[in-house]
Amino acid sequence: MSIAAAKAEARERAFARRKAAHATHAGAAASALRAHLAGTEGRVIAGYLPIRTEADPLPAMTALCERNRIAVPVVVARGAPLAFREWRPGTPLERGTFGVMVPVAGADLVPDLIIAPLLAFDGRLFRLGYGGGFYDRTLEQLRARGPVDVLGFAYEAQRDDALPLEPTDQPLDALVTERGMFPRRP
Repeated sequence: MSIAAAKAEARERAFARRKAAHATHAGAAASALRAHLAGTEGRVIAGYLPIRTEADPLPAMTALCERNRIAVPVVVARGAPLAFREWRPGTPLERGTFGVMVPVAGADLVPDLIIAPLLAFDGRLFRLGYGGGFYDRTLEQLRARGPVDVLGFAYEAQRDDALPLEPTDQPLDALVTERGMFPRRP
Protein backbone atom coordinates (compact mmCIF):
# COMPACT_ATOMS: atom_id res chain seq x y z
CA MET A 1 0.00 0.00 0.00
CA SER A 2 1.33 3.44 -0.88
CA ILE A 3 1.95 6.05 1.81
CA ALA A 4 -0.80 8.20 0.26
CA ALA A 5 -3.31 5.35 0.49
CA ALA A 6 -2.25 4.53 4.06
CA LYS A 7 -2.69 8.18 5.07
CA ALA A 8 -6.11 8.32 3.38
CA GLU A 9 -7.24 5.27 5.39
CA ALA A 10 -5.82 6.74 8.60
CA ARG A 11 -7.69 10.00 7.93
CA GLU A 12 -10.98 8.16 7.45
CA ARG A 13 -10.57 6.34 10.78
CA ALA A 14 -9.45 9.55 12.50
CA PHE A 15 -12.48 11.55 11.34
CA ALA A 16 -14.80 8.98 12.93
CA ARG A 17 -12.89 8.89 16.23
CA ARG A 18 -12.71 12.68 16.39
CA LYS A 19 -16.42 13.07 15.70
CA ALA A 20 -17.31 10.71 18.55
CA ALA A 21 -14.87 12.39 20.96
CA HIS A 22 -16.08 15.88 20.02
CA ALA A 23 -19.62 14.97 21.05
CA THR A 24 -18.55 14.13 24.59
CA HIS A 25 -15.24 15.89 25.30
CA ALA A 26 -15.39 19.30 23.58
CA GLY A 27 -15.82 21.31 26.77
CA ALA A 28 -13.16 19.40 28.68
CA ALA A 29 -10.62 19.81 25.87
CA ALA A 30 -11.27 23.56 25.61
CA SER A 31 -10.85 23.89 29.39
CA ALA A 32 -7.60 21.89 29.35
CA LEU A 33 -6.08 24.12 26.65
CA ARG A 34 -7.15 27.29 28.42
CA ALA A 35 -5.70 26.05 31.71
CA HIS A 36 -2.44 24.97 30.07
CA LEU A 37 -1.92 28.39 28.46
CA ALA A 38 -3.12 30.47 31.43
CA GLY A 39 -0.54 33.09 32.36
CA THR A 40 1.08 33.14 28.93
CA GLU A 41 2.04 36.66 27.97
CA GLY A 42 4.13 38.59 25.48
CA ARG A 43 3.89 35.94 22.77
CA VAL A 44 2.65 35.83 19.21
CA ILE A 45 0.29 32.86 19.25
CA ALA A 46 -1.24 31.27 16.17
CA GLY A 47 -4.44 29.43 16.92
CA TYR A 48 -7.10 28.46 14.41
CA LEU A 49 -10.79 28.95 13.73
CA PRO A 50 -12.18 25.43 14.16
CA ILE A 51 -14.04 23.59 11.44
CA ARG A 52 -16.16 20.47 11.64
CA THR A 53 -15.32 18.57 14.81
CA GLU A 54 -11.88 20.08 15.52
CA ALA A 55 -11.16 20.75 19.18
CA ASP A 56 -12.12 24.39 19.78
CA PRO A 57 -9.24 26.69 20.83
CA LEU A 58 -11.36 29.87 20.76
CA PRO A 59 -11.95 30.10 24.55
CA ALA A 60 -8.17 29.94 25.12
CA MET A 61 -7.43 32.33 22.24
CA THR A 62 -9.96 34.82 23.60
CA ALA A 63 -8.47 34.61 27.10
CA LEU A 64 -4.95 35.11 25.71
CA CYS A 65 -5.80 38.23 23.67
CA GLU A 66 -5.14 40.78 26.38
CA ARG A 67 -1.48 39.85 26.97
CA ASN A 68 -0.51 38.32 23.61
CA ARG A 69 -0.98 38.88 19.90
CA ILE A 70 -3.17 36.20 18.37
CA ALA A 71 -3.17 35.13 14.73
CA VAL A 72 -4.92 32.50 12.62
CA PRO A 73 -3.63 30.65 9.54
CA VAL A 74 -4.34 31.82 6.02
CA VAL A 75 -3.74 29.59 3.01
CA VAL A 76 -1.77 31.70 0.53
CA ALA A 77 -1.47 29.14 -2.27
CA ARG A 78 -1.39 25.39 -2.80
CA GLY A 79 2.08 24.10 -1.97
CA ALA A 80 3.05 27.22 0.01
CA PRO A 81 3.54 27.65 3.76
CA LEU A 82 0.72 29.26 5.71
CA ALA A 83 0.63 32.96 6.53
CA PHE A 84 -0.75 34.08 9.89
CA ARG A 85 -3.09 37.07 10.13
CA GLU A 86 -3.86 38.87 13.38
CA TRP A 87 -7.19 37.96 15.01
CA ARG A 88 -9.19 39.22 17.98
CA PRO A 89 -12.75 38.39 19.03
CA GLY A 90 -15.10 40.29 16.74
CA THR A 91 -12.59 40.55 13.87
CA PRO A 92 -14.52 40.63 10.57
CA LEU A 93 -14.08 37.31 8.74
CA GLU A 94 -14.52 36.07 5.19
CA ARG A 95 -14.47 32.64 3.62
CA GLY A 96 -10.94 31.81 2.51
CA THR A 97 -9.40 28.93 0.61
CA PHE A 98 -10.98 25.53 1.35
CA GLY A 99 -13.94 27.34 2.98
CA VAL A 100 -12.01 28.19 6.14
CA MET A 101 -12.87 31.54 7.69
CA VAL A 102 -10.03 34.08 7.82
CA PRO A 103 -9.76 37.72 8.97
CA VAL A 104 -10.70 40.21 6.25
CA ALA A 105 -7.73 42.41 7.22
CA GLY A 106 -5.01 42.53 9.83
CA ALA A 107 -1.29 42.40 10.28
CA ASP A 108 0.67 39.38 9.12
CA LEU A 109 2.44 37.96 12.17
CA VAL A 110 5.19 35.40 12.70
CA PRO A 111 4.14 33.18 15.62
CA ASP A 112 6.45 31.87 18.30
CA LEU A 113 3.72 29.51 19.58
CA ILE A 114 1.40 27.58 17.27
CA ILE A 115 -1.72 25.72 18.39
CA ALA A 116 -2.14 23.14 15.63
CA PRO A 117 -5.30 21.27 14.70
CA LEU A 118 -5.05 17.66 13.59
CA LEU A 119 -6.92 14.50 12.69
CA ALA A 120 -4.64 12.08 14.55
CA PHE A 121 -1.40 11.97 16.52
CA ASP A 122 0.98 9.27 17.69
CA GLY A 123 3.04 8.70 20.81
CA ARG A 124 6.02 10.54 19.29
CA LEU A 125 3.69 13.51 18.65
CA PHE A 126 3.65 13.36 14.90
CA ARG A 127 0.36 14.65 13.53
CA LEU A 128 -1.87 13.64 10.67
CA GLY A 129 -3.60 16.58 9.04
CA TYR A 130 -5.96 16.92 6.11
CA GLY A 131 -3.30 16.10 3.53
CA GLY A 132 -2.31 19.45 2.06
CA GLY A 133 1.05 19.60 3.87
CA PHE A 134 0.44 23.21 4.90
CA TYR A 135 1.47 22.82 8.54
CA ASP A 136 4.48 20.64 7.70
CA ARG A 137 5.84 23.21 5.22
CA THR A 138 5.10 26.05 7.63
CA LEU A 139 6.75 24.38 10.62
CA GLU A 140 9.83 23.46 8.60
CA GLN A 141 10.16 27.07 7.43
CA LEU A 142 9.58 28.61 10.87
CA ARG A 143 11.94 26.19 12.62
CA ALA A 144 14.68 27.05 10.12
CA ARG A 145 14.33 30.72 11.15
CA GLY A 146 14.41 30.17 14.91
CA PRO A 147 12.56 28.73 17.88
CA VAL A 148 8.83 28.12 17.67
CA ASP A 149 6.74 26.02 20.05
CA VAL A 150 4.17 23.80 18.35
CA LEU A 151 1.31 22.61 20.53
CA GLY A 152 -1.13 20.10 19.06
CA PHE A 153 -4.71 20.31 20.26
CA ALA A 154 -6.90 17.23 20.02
CA TYR A 155 -8.98 14.64 21.82
CA GLU A 156 -7.30 11.63 23.40
CA ALA A 157 -9.36 9.39 21.08
CA GLN A 158 -7.43 10.83 18.13
CA ARG A 159 -4.29 8.93 19.15
CA ASP A 160 -3.15 6.42 16.53
CA ASP A 161 0.25 4.83 17.05
CA ALA A 162 0.19 3.30 13.57
CA LEU A 163 0.35 6.61 11.70
CA PRO A 164 2.04 6.39 8.31
CA LEU A 165 4.84 8.97 8.21
CA GLU A 166 6.87 10.66 5.51
CA PRO A 167 10.27 12.35 5.86
CA THR A 168 8.59 15.77 5.49
CA ASP A 169 6.24 15.24 8.46
CA GLN A 170 7.02 17.66 11.29
CA PRO A 171 6.52 16.62 14.93
CA LEU A 172 4.70 18.63 17.55
CA ASP A 173 6.57 19.80 20.66
CA ALA A 174 3.67 18.96 22.96
CA LEU A 175 -0.02 18.10 22.79
CA VAL A 176 -3.06 19.04 24.88
CA THR A 177 -6.14 16.84 25.08
CA GLU A 178 -9.06 16.73 27.51
CA ARG A 179 -6.74 14.63 29.73
CA GLY A 180 -4.00 17.25 29.94
CA MET A 181 -0.63 18.07 28.37
CA PHE A 182 1.81 15.58 26.89
CA PRO A 183 5.38 16.63 26.02
CA ARG A 184 7.22 14.96 23.17
CA ARG A 185 9.44 12.15 24.33
CA PRO A 186 13.12 12.47 23.38
